[in-house]
Amino acid sequence: MRLFAHRGYEATTLQAVAEVVGISKQAILHHFRSKEELHAAVLAELVGHWQRTLPQLLLTAGATKVRFDAVFSELLAFFARDPDRARIVLRELLDRPEESRKLLKDVVGPWMEAIAAYIRVGQERGVHRAEVDVEAYLVQVLQIAMAGTATAEVTSVLLGEGTAGRERFAKELARIAQASLFTPRHANAEISARSTHKEGT
Repeated sequence: MRLFAHRGYEATTLQAVAEVVGISKQAILHHFRSKEELHAAVLAELVGHWQRTLPQLLLTAGATKVRFDAVFSELLAFFARDPDRARIVLRELLDRPEESRKLLKDVVGPWMEAIAAYIRVGQERGVHRAEVDVEAYLVQVLQIAMAGTATAEVTSVLLGEGTAGRERFAKELARIAQASLFTPRHANAEISARSTHKEGT
């Protein structure tokens, strides 16, 4: 994944993979018949992680702002734990658009529809802003999260040294995502509820 993320599909050779892994090229070909098959396996592992983890997390995102905070943090952490996850997705979108369209439609599309339906329930209840274009909102949030994580090693220098810059980025992205989704009335109610809970404990 690291080689495909940093070099792209075309510039990554099986020999380079063999050298990094510490085995022979022939040994790789024993498990994967071609670079295309190896590449597909790398993407399948990444997508599999998304299918196992992100849908369950994101499907709870619209219920309350408190829950949104936790879920959104997990979304950013998924990419932050290994920025190459974000880098390989961005490379795929730019370098292999046809393959990426199919992957997005077949894999991401179904759980995005489920999340969109969930947010629409919040719109009907007045929890979420009625003017939000739900699908576009979800795409934007994912794109910003991925792009921000993929480039954080470079861009965070504008926000502070070490982890400080990345933390500022994550905090502000969460604020933007929340403010553009939740109605002010609901957001204020959640903040008040949290304050009351803390005082009671």
